[in-house]
Amino acid sequence: MSASSAFNDEKGGSSSVGEPEYGHDPASGGIFSSDYKRHDDLKEMLDSNKDSLKLEAMKRIVAMIARGKNASDLFPAVVKNVACKNIEVKKLVYVYLVRYAEEQQDLALLSISTFQRGLKDPNQLIRASALRVLSSIRVTIIVPIMMLAIKEAASDMSPYVRKTAAHAIPKLYSLDPEQKDQLIEVIEKLLADKTTLVAGSVVMAFEEVCPERIDLIHKNYRKLCNLLIDVEEWGQVVIINMLTRYARTQFLNPNINESLLEEGGGGEKTFYGSDEDEDEDEEEKEKKAEVAAMAKRKPYVMDPDHRLLLRNTKPLLQSRNAAVVMAVAQLYFHLAPKAEVALLILFEMISTLYTCGMFEPYLKSFYIRSTDPTQIKVLKLEVLTNLANETNISTILREFQTYIKSMDKDFVAATIQAIGRCATNIGEVRDTCLNGLVQLLSNRDELVVAESVVVIKKLLQMQPEKHSDIIKHMAKLTDNIQVPMARASILWLIGEYCEHVPKIAPDVLRKMAKSFTNEEDIVKLQIINLAAKLYLTNSKQTKLLTQYVLNLAKYDQNYDIRDRARFIRQLIVPTEKSGALSKYAKKLFLALKPAPVLESPFKDRDHFQLGSLSHLLNAKAGGYQELPDWPEAAPDPSVRNVEVKESVPEWTKCSSREKRKEKKVEKPFYSDSEGESGPTESADSESDSASGSESGSGSEESGSGSESEESEEGSESEEEEEEEEEKDKKKKKKELKKPVPETESLVTDLEGLSLSDSVLSPTIAPSSVLKNYELLHRITGEGLSVEYCFSRQPFSPDANMVAVQMQFTNSATSDTKNLHMEDVKLQSGMRVKEFPEIELLSAGETAMAVMGIDFCDSTQAANFQLCTHTRKFFVSIQPPVGELMRPIFLTENEFKKEQGQLMGMNEITEKLTLDAKCRNEHAIVQRVTTAANLSRVPCGSDKECRFAGRTVTSSSLVLVTVATKEEGAAQLTVNCEKMVIGTMLVKDILLALTQ
Repeated sequence: MSASSAFNDEKGGSSSVGEPEYGHDPASGGIFSSDYKRHDDLKEMLDSNKDSLKLEAMKRIVAMIARGKNASDLFPAVVKNVACKNIEVKKLVYVYLVRYAEEQQDLALLSISTFQRGLKDPNQLIRASALRVLSSIRVTIIVPIMMLAIKEAASDMSPYVRKTAAHAIPKLYSLDPEQKDQLIEVIEKLLADKTTLVAGSVVMAFEEVCPERIDLIHKNYRKLCNLLIDVEEWGQVVIINMLTRYARTQFLNPNINESLLEEGGGGEKTFYGSDEDEDEDEEEKEKKAEVAAMAKRKPYVMDPDHRLLLRNTKPLLQSRNAAVVMAVAQLYFHLAPKAEVALLILFEMISTLYTCGMFEPYLKSFYIRSTDPTQIKVLKLEVLTNLANETNISTILREFQTYIKSMDKDFVAATIQAIGRCATNIGEVRDTCLNGLVQLLSNRDELVVAESVVVIKKLLQMQPEKHSDIIKHMAKLTDNIQVPMARASILWLIGEYCEHVPKIAPDVLRKMAKSFTNEEDIVKLQIINLAAKLYLTNSKQTKLLTQYVLNLAKYDQNYDIRDRARFIRQLIVPTEKSGALSKYAKKLFLALKPAPVLESPFKDRDHFQLGSLSHLLNAKAGGYQELPDWPEAAPDPSVRNVEVKESVPEWTKCSSREKRKEKKVEKPFYSDSEGESGPTESADSESDSASGSESGSGSEESGSGSESEESEEGSESEEEEEEEEEKDKKKKKKELKKPVPETESLVTDLEGLSLSDSVLSPTIAPSSVLKNYELLHRITGEGLSVEYCFSRQPFSPDANMVAVQMQFTNSATSDTKNLHMEDVKLQSGMRVKEFPEIELLSAGETAMAVMGIDFCDSTQAANFQLCTHTRKFFVSIQPPVGELMRPIFLTENEFKKEQGQLMGMNEITEKLTLDAKCRNEHAIVQRVTTAANLSRVPCGSDKECRFAGRTVTSSSLVLVTVATKEEGAAQLTVNCEKMVIGTMLVKDILLALTQ
């Protein structure tokens, strides 16, 4: 019998023929429809007294979430079941709450006391889930509760709960950074945990909260190295990255002797070194000898802890997780001696830095296979190019000839560029490479021809006088090549070396003048340049052609082309108005250009940490931290020595009576309840308990791994206590059988909070998304753009000011300096607390600043000048009326009392029709709190939403009520001590609810 038929029987009817049956597979997709009636059925199932129906409903809801469907409108119905006694239902409810707690903060807050009770649940999964939900509610009101919960969870007997506590630490830190000191104490406690399940998570929390507190790692360093092999894969990545940074600050450079030799020149010659070093004078030779003698006198001895890290990470090169292998590789690259880095022949950057014979035996390992993805092919090309020398260049070039026939066009283009770099680096094969590229000009593939033209152009700049035939051959290709970059490269080449092809260049200009209007912009610019150069060198043949081209460009749609034509006409055609600049036209246009250097796109990346996003992009990414330099002197290694003490963990410190209870029924590691173990956690329990035993932490979970006999000893007092407990359980069961109204139970939960109103009111944060406003556009600001938002957080220097968070972005190519405020113009009574001066904002960087403004409870704008070291911009900040308030916490009775005192002249009532998307409680709350910085007030009626707040400057009370009726009709009531504020607020809320 399906769950749906049971539900229909309970309702006294059967399902209709046309209505789908709900008992089928939820993954089939049949239940995921935009028909809201099905959601109503799920709500009825969740309100049922049968756990089977609740479980079926929760399975479907979780399946909806897994498929990416929106189930947020079911939040009120789901949250009521958070106190359900069925363990399976409770698990799924917590899964749902973790997903939607941040979106539905107001409703989640109403059940916060239930989550607090969940932290004391006998089941470790429920305890962890309760903490996860609690940390997902992003409201500063519950920061003290979250802190207390994390501290208790950090001492939990279950490693899984302690792991969850470590995950909650960064969430709390991002919500309230002022809790950093207390969180560091918890991190220090969890770092001492010997369980592999906790290690990765607590290191992640350490990196997020206090990466500078390297002293916390000292006493746990060896333990982390030994546990590393048994930690889960993503934990291994976090720990390896942290230990890499740690090792760079605590150990000496293992290549210090080699670096001394390189500085003195006593090592091998560089890869492209010349024989000029043999002509050095005697003084330099003596210096080399001294450096070599110093290195021999003081041989480097690796610290045992340094060797421990390298030895324990080496096996992870065989990991199935690519991120782990990458992390180990970057660790070896930055920490290991060069002789050991040869193990990692995976990365092009290693080959770039260490090319002196290290990779010669592995040359064929970098040959490209047809099955390799494009990015791997490009990396292998880089390696082969870096390894190319006079000995192996012929072999590599033959390999490149094969690659050019590939169907992968991006790979073919990269191969042609690699041939160009080989020709640049090895002069002996330059002519061979150039001839080979010229042969490619007859290829049928246009992309191959275009890329060859670009590379040939750069090679010809090195010796143009020897290759006039190639220039002539390329001039003939202008009729066939259609790729804009290739055509532009040919025209630039002919114009630059027109004296080598005096008969062909004018004819090329004639052809280009005919097709000028149909060419791409980049080609048009090169046609204009070619005309200018020929006018200066061969004006007899090209004077009329040049004038014709300039006249066409004068009326072009692209303003760059029009400006270029206007500039060149004044420069090359002397007139009375042209001035003295025309005398230098030949020096400007026909100046010798330096030959280009064909470099690898991966060059100069060694200053970024290998494997990081910054290394991939070759630009400093946001959040990137520089790898510390090696210390000049070895720090004290004794800081890592730890005295071995047989200490009893806190979670084992319990009374004798509690110990005897644990011995009576000992549960598996991941038990669902006190008397049974759930099949869904069996696999996890095996893996986690195994990892715990391998790390020597079996004693910590000894209370959850096996069964033992009952204790024979007993006393009358113990029996009496047990009888009292049984009576209490029976009494609670009777109370649970009594039906409790939904709203009454939620209000009761809220009243169970252990914080007073004075603590709650100043820290309530809105659930809405903050809106950004533009203060300065990047075009107006010449590359500097500024956005601001009202952060809705207390401005600590002055409680009467509104905190305005500003984001400065420098999109220009040059740095911006000395960003500050000047010439502030305010209305009477208004005040401003300026943001601290930003001394330097580099190109492409972003900076944040916070300023405070006392608007004096008005929407008048604050005007001021935003100044840099070169410019001043007039800007203004005008607040919406809803940002002039701060939320306060009121109970339902307090709200009614205050509303009764603000009747009559202090009340505004408007009738409205709600927008079609705003006819449920969640949407109304979201839109009102977005329009105004107000807090939700508990309400006994499901057809009313109430909000409360006070103005920032005068603390005038603001009360808002939205009462819904049938068919989208509603009534908005605003009670406000300042009617001007109330009138403007009504307009904003009406706009938010009706659009």
